[in-house]
Amino acid sequence: MGRQPSQLGSLDQLDREVPPEPATQESGQSGQSGQSGLPGGLTGAAIKPRLRGWLHAGMFPAALVSGVLLTALAGTLASRLACAVYTLSACLLFGISALYHRGDWSPPVRAILRRLDHANIFLIIAGTYTPLTILLLPDGSRELLLWGIWLAALVGIAFRTLWVGAPRWLYTPCYVGMGWAAVFYLPEFLHAGGVAVLVCVIVGGLLYSLGGLVYGIKRPNPSPRWFGFHEVFHSLTLAGFVAHYVGIALVVSQHT
Repeated sequence: MGRQPSQLGSLDQLDREVPPEPATQESGQSGQSGQSGLPGGLTGAAIKPRLRGWLHAGMFPAALVSGVLLTALAGTLASRLACAVYTLSACLLFGISALYHRGDWSPPVRAILRRLDHANIFLIIAGTYTPLTILLLPDGSRELLLWGIWLAALVGIAFRTLWVGAPRWLYTPCYVGMGWAAVFYLPEFLHAGGVAVLVCVIVGGLLYSLGGLVYGIKRPNPSPRWFGFHEVFHSLTLAGFVAHYVGIALVVSQHT
């Protein structure tokens, strides 16, 4: 009944939806009922909800098409490049996340995809700020925020790539803190983009932050077998992305 090392390694990479079942002599003698429906002979220590990854899988083509359209409609070379960076960061986020969460990977491949999945969160934050910064901020403020946010993204990517086992309480606040790095520039966003753009930026930030909280505390966890806390987290990231996309589209329309 001992678990193989490969199974333990796989378990460590999963976001646990159900607490481990106590290993008792009775459970070991009661047959295989506690293991039914679980991959690889797992005993309930980790269950991958059946909808895991489908939200981001569905969002990938939507982000690609809407991003290409946004880039094509941009009126200047600078705005087209900024929108292309934003689109690429979104496609990487949703595409790799879907690949990572939907596949049944070997431990080495899972470790690589997990690093990329977590690193892409820093990319989408910097990618989202890129068109907003280039199109809304004046000289001086533009360069300061743009260089600062991308430097932070590179540091964050290195951090999550080199220390994939970092505790949630450490790296989740890094995502949220970087996401709100432009809070001091909100008056300039309002002045240059208008109320609607500012509302989209703030609402998107709040949704992302709420998703980070759900991810950090693993609550709520409505249906561990179908739609767990991680799916709630993904739902909030989708809503945050849509809010920011609308805001960026409004900004692009103002500069065409």
